[in-house]
Amino acid sequence: MANHTPSLAIIATKGTMDWAYPPFILASTASALGWEVSVFFTFYGLELLKKDLHLEVSPLGNPSMPMKMPFGPQWFKEINWNMPNAVMAGVPGFEKMATALMKQTVKNNGVASIKELRDLCVEADVKLVACQMTVELFGHRHEDFIPEIKDWIGAASFLPVAQQSDVCLFI
Repeated sequence: MANHTPSLAIIATKGTMDWAYPPFILASTASALGWEVSVFFTFYGLELLKKDLHLEVSPLGNPSMPMKMPFGPQWFKEINWNMPNAVMAGVPGFEKMATALMKQTVKNNGVASIKELRDLCVEADVKLVACQMTVELFGHRHEDFIPEIKDWIGAASFLPVAQQSDVCLFI
């Protein structure tokens, strides 16, 4: 058992900026610890593998979303801005504003961008796997995605990887 290399399988299903961080952070960290890592991107998670990342934050329906402002005087930065869903849904451009605030918060705190984390995973030989069925379902083209995708497979081909992994996460 001393020679056992731990393995991690992640199923990434979300394609928003805030949901992009968990699979890439967990995958890059596990790889840095010497684990074998595979991430299966399906449905909206495929957005994370596109050459051009246009990820946004959607605060609508996310009660844990209240954020502090990334700018202004200290007293202003410390306010939790709880917005009712009716306001978030009814104000044009609210998602764009939330995305801009999240990007500024990430920058202010020195957190890596999604592209940087994805590049780190590629460098660390994390197996990035695309769900071929979802690619076909949504009419995507292989050319829209980064060339570092290790495989284009369906769920039936990824399930044995997930089953045999030491840790399997659905994100």
